[in-house]
Amino acid sequence: MPKMKTKSGAKKRFSMTASGRVKAGQAGKRHGMIKRSTKFIRNARGTTLLCAADEKIVKKYMPYAR
Repeated sequence: MPKMKTKSGAKKRFSMTASGRVKAGQAGKRHGMIKRSTKFIRNARGTTLLCAADEKIVKKYMPYAR
């Protein structure tokens, strides 16, 4: 059986935590910061953990990242 391939896009955008959750950058911070509230910008710093439904999808893209 051949090896499964990791999706290159997922490899660059997501990383796994030690407990197996998926870490991703916060969405909505590329442009248009003027119309965003200060509270939104502050809360969207750093990274976030994906919800369970999105985690399932991303884990399929990264079969060896466990």
